[in-house]
Amino acid sequence: MAGAALVLFSGGQDSATCLAWALDRFDRVETIGFDYGQRHRVELACRQTFLAHLRDSFPAWASRLGEDHVIDLSVLGAVSDTALTRTSEIEFQKGGLPNTFVPGRNLLFFTFAAAIAYRRDIKHLVGGMCETDYSGYPDCRDDTLKSLQVSLTLGMDRRFVIDTPLMWIDKAETWTMAEVLGGEALVDLIVEETHSCYLGDRSRRWNWGYGCAACPACDLRARGWERFRA
Repeated sequence: MAGAALVLFSGGQDSATCLAWALDRFDRVETIGFDYGQRHRVELACRQTFLAHLRDSFPAWASRLGEDHVIDLSVLGAVSDTALTRTSEIEFQKGGLPNTFVPGRNLLFFTFAAAIAYRRDIKHLVGGMCETDYSGYPDCRDDTLKSLQVSLTLGMDRRFVIDTPLMWIDKAETWTMAEVLGGEALVDLIVEETHSCYLGDRSRRWNWGYGCAACPACDLRARGWERFRA
C-alpha cells in the first residue's frame, strides 16, 4: 500500500506488531509515543531499544521507518487517579472496569497523533487496540475508534483513517501475526525488547518476555504465548 502511516508505538507487544504490520504495507512509517507519567514508564526506554534493533535486523523495513515523535502528556497523569498512574493495587472498580483504565487516554493519543499527522501529511493512524483479548476499556472498542475517526476528519478537515489490525484477533493470533510478518526474528525481538507489564517489572524473564507474571497485561501476554506455541 502506498502512502504514509503514523503508528502509536508504546513499546509493548501489540503496538510493536502493529508497527511491523504498517512497515509491511506503507512506503513511509513514523512512530509516536506518549509520556503520561505511566507507572510502567520503562516501556519508553524499551521502545527506543526496539526501534534500534528493528532497523538493524530488518533493513527492508529500516528504509521505510521514519521519524519517531515522543509527546509529553504528563498532564494526563496529573488528572488521573488510576493504578497505571499511581502506586496502588490493581483491582476492579464498582462499574466493572479495572482501575488500570486511564480515562481519555486513547482519545488524547489519537488526537495528538492526528495533529502530528496533519503536519506530516499522513493519512493513516495505526493503533494496537483490541476488543477480543482486552480489559474492557471503552476507548479500545471498535465503535469508539470509528467515531473518533469521523470526529478527527471533520475537526481537522483532513481525511484520517484509524487502522486497528488487532481489533478482532486474540493474543495468540497477535503472536502469529508477528511471525507471519517477520518470522522468528521478529517474535524473538518482541519477546526480548517489548514491555507489557503494568508494574514495569523487567527483573524477571519468562518464555514470553519480561514482567511480574501476575498483572492483567502479563496474564494476557503469557496465555497468548502458550496458545501460540501449543
